[in-house]
Amino acid sequence: QLVESGGGLVQAGGSLRLSCTASGRTFSNYVMGWFRQAPGKEREFVAAILGNGSTDYADSVKGRCTISRDNAKNTVYLQVNSLTPEDTAVYYCTAKGLPVAVRYSYNYVYWGQGTQVTVSS
Repeated sequence: QLVESGGGLVQAGGSLRLSCTASGRTFSNYVMGWFRQAPGKEREFVAAILGNGSTDYADSVKGRCTISRDNAKNTVYLQVNSLTPEDTAVYYCTAKGLPVAVRYSYNYVYWGQGTQVTVSS
């Protein structure tokens, strides 16, 4: 089970740190990812972190977003800075075992319920 937290309403230019805590199994060797879905749009990749700590980011957030993990706490974080209204979406935490095709949502096995991020202009 994956449970996200940290979403909310923030003004443009602000920052948020989202958290995702896993339970039921150890995810230290899993790929942990963040996707987001805005109203009327498809779910899109935001960032991923592999078990070895390697990271990948969507071009839309690169340079203002940091994904990290604390395996002792079975938790992954997503720090997003310089938020814009275009970042408004439901953010989902996800996990899978194989460290391939990390930008594609279809091969992720575990999903959280999502946390809403709303950025006001």
